Parts: sequence; structure tokens; C-alpha cells
Amino acid sequence: MKQEIWGWGRAPRAVCEVLQPRDKAELVAAVTAGKLIPRGAGRAYGDAALQPERTVSMRHLNRLLAFDPETGALEAEAGLMLSDLLDVFVPRGWFPPVTPGSKFVTLGGMVAADVHGKNHHHAGSFGHHLDWVEVMGSDGKTRIAKPNSRLFKSTVGGMGLTGVVTRVALKLRKIETGWIKQESVVARNLGEAMDALEDGESYDYSVAWIDCLASGDAFGRSIIYLGEHATQADIDYRQTDDPFPKARKMRNIPMDAPNWLLNRTTARLFNAVYYRAGVRGEGERIIDWDKYFYPLDAIGGWNRLYGKRGFAQYQCAIPLEAAEAGLRQVIGEIGRGSEGAFLGVLKRFGPGRGTGISFPIEGYTLALDFPMSSRALDLMDRLDRIVEDHGGRLYLAKDNRMRPNLMKIGYGKGLTEFAKQRDEAFASLQSERLEL
Repeated sequence: MKQEIWGWGRAPRAVCEVLQPRDKAELVAAVTAGKLIPRGAGRAYGDAALQPERTVSMRHLNRLLAFDPETGALEAEAGLMLSDLLDVFVPRGWFPPVTPGSKFVTLGGMVAADVHGKNHHHAGSFGHHLDWVEVMGSDGKTRIAKPNSRLFKSTVGGMGLTGVVTRVALKLRKIETGWIKQESVVARNLGEAMDALEDGESYDYSVAWIDCLASGDAFGRSIIYLGEHATQADIDYRQTDDPFPKARKMRNIPMDAPNWLLNRTTARLFNAVYYRAGVRGEGERIIDWDKYFYPLDAIGGWNRLYGKRGFAQYQCAIPLEAAEAGLRQVIGEIGRGSEGAFLGVLKRFGPGRGTGISFPIEGYTLALDFPMSSRALDLMDRLDRIVEDHGGRLYLAKDNRMRPNLMKIGYGKGLTEFAKQRDEAFASLQSERLEL
């Protein structure tokens, strides 16, 4: 069936032949018919899961297959939604070892993007916690790829270009409660923010909201959120009555906001209000898992706030030795530009997997949302040059406009290794744009 689809950023859009196999036989038929790209929940922000000739939705191949309550070992089909996994296992005292900032993603998508979370400095990326993945090539045959294999190293983070991930085996982590012990720290500038993230290394989780429009002494001011899974001893009587709270009910945005709603002026206002609220809330508190890990998931269709034009998320990683200098230049360029940056997020990365085109490298990653416009595209081109000068790279799961040259420079040797496992039948608009 031909239909217009898009990623979470709502740009670009493409009319694609969308196939929705419901069993292995239908999947084999789809995969062996010619050029295609697999698609999970459509939460890649750009064009990574768009292929006009054939886009194969994995959403119906979503069964839980096996679970060992002694070890936390889980086997599931790749179309299983993380939100469904959480619904089943959080009440039983289990949590994913790594989670991205939205629970509305599939396990296959998490493999394809080698997702990272707020605990990368401790736990690494999703690929570090996989026992194996099953991959179907363009010949319709499935292969089990284990962590020491070349296929595994290129598939995890490979954006669906080595084949369709059909099954995933991973280990969940045991938790005593569904509550998070959070400590929020106010940083008056970028230096303090980076110090707080370094000092918070002992916490399981750390993330910073950062104001990229503040200037002077407040340049890079931030609120840092440090977190750990709360034990029974950490929670009070009210939380003991509900040790594993359910996810919050979602409130939907019913229509597209007008394009003028989000601009530099409203971005400054939002950042100022958010920072003041963070100052008032500084200190330790107990919050539920859903609010800590997935704050934006409480707003269904929050991408509609950017209007029909859509938006771009710019997420870069800069190596540790160049991180502060690179971040200062990136944030300074944003401050001088005419576009407002919303939802600035700064995280400390530990060592990356160092294989294929997996995104994380040891250092810092900064993610920013820009309403789509010609001025925003020009700004991101300027940011590209800064990232390149400091040895950094961009995240393919968020990208919708990177140029091939930055891809080649940013991923270097890993791209060469990835090319050896590349299955040419699998191609997205992104891979074609980046000449992968």
C-alpha cells in the first residue's frame, strides 16, 4: 500500500510502498522482492526508515518469546515496543539495561540505532547488553549474530542496512522499586555543568538540560539530573504502597501548532522559566521511573508543536579531549544565530563500542531541536564545521540533513568496516543521501 510517511521530525516526507508482514513467510516475501528498508515505530527523526520502493513495517512481529526470571534473559521479536516491555516487566521488578528518551520505540529500532541513555558513562549503549540478534538478509535467510561477529558489530548501530533484525536477545536488570532517587544540581554556566556531570559519575544516570541561548556569566547554564533506582529503604510509606507505579496517562496535542509559536523569543522565555523552576527544585527527591526517563512521552504528538514544517534535531558527539572547546563553539554559534534552540540536552558518554557506525564515542553529546527553516539549516551547516574541526560526529537516528563528507570524516574506520557487511538491497533515503 502506498502512503506518505515520515520520521518523528516530520521532515522529509515520502510516498512509500509500505508492507506490513504478519509472519515469517510474509517477511521473507517482502525482503526478497528488491530494494527496501525496515521500519519500527517511526521514531527515527529523519529519513532513516523511508524507502519509496519498499518500507517494511515490523510492528506486527512483536511477540515476547522467552524470559528467564533468574537471570533476566529475554528473547523477543524485533517489533516489540519498549513501552509494552516496560508494562510487562517493571511490575515484576525488571528494567531495560539501557533506554533512550522515549519508550515508544521497537527493540529492532533500538538495535539499529544502538541507542544510548542517561547511563552511558556506566552501562554503555544497547549493544553492550545483547546476547545475540537474528538478522534476515536479502536472500530471505536468517543468521544469528553474536557480539564477537562482524555481522553483529555492523548491525548494531547499522540503521537497518545489513538486513532486517527479526529477533533480539538481551538481559534486563533487576530493580527493587519503580522509583528513582533523583538529585538535581544547578550549574550557573557550562564549566559548572561539565564539572557536575563528571562529579556525578558515581550515579547510575546523569543528564543535563542546558540553556544554549544564555550569554555572559550564564553561558551554558544548566540543570543536571542525577539518578539511581531507589531501593525499598529509599522510599517512604506512600511510595511503599505503590512500589512499581504505572506509566502516566498521555495527553495528546490534537492539532499542529502555528509555525510562529516556536521561535527565538519563545525559546528564550521557555529556557528562562525552566531554569528558574530548576533552581527552585534543586536537591533530592523521589520520582517515578516514567517521569525520570520519558518526560516528553506524557505529551502525545509533541512534535506537532513545531507545526507542519517539522523540526530537526541536531545531536553531535565530541571526543573528551576536545569536548569543552567544541561545546563552547557550538553553543556560542547558536547564541549568535537567529534560531532558537529548544530542549537542549547534554550527556557524558563513556567509551563507545568502537565498531561500525555506532554513534557514541567517549566524550560529550549535545542534542538540540530547531524548527525547520532555511535559517536553521544554515546554522546546522555552521555547526557541522565546528563538530568536524573537533573530531566529532552526528547521530544517524536523529539526522535528516547531514552531508556525506561529514559522515565519512566522523565515522572513519568504522565506516570502512561497516561497508564490508552492508547488504546492498537495504537502502533508505538517508543511506542514499549519505552515499553509504
